[in-house]
Amino acid sequence: MGRQPFGVFIRIDGVPDAVALAEITAMPQWMNLPGLGALVSGEVFWHATHNHQVRVRLDEWRAAGE
Repeated sequence: MGRQPFGVFIRIDGVPDAVALAEITAMPQWMNLPGLGALVSGEVFWHATHNHQVRVRLDEWRAAGE
């Protein structure tokens, strides 16, 4: 996993070729990005088959917005 100003890159268990990103646009303003090495879960809401890009909405962000 890696942190960038626009979001967090995530490694997906069992899908080694995936390039997953949790974008900060989906994160509540008062929350912090997960730390490096943190175990997270979420929902894939977009993917591109040709280059294995995946966009993820983290469960903790979704729960905070409800």
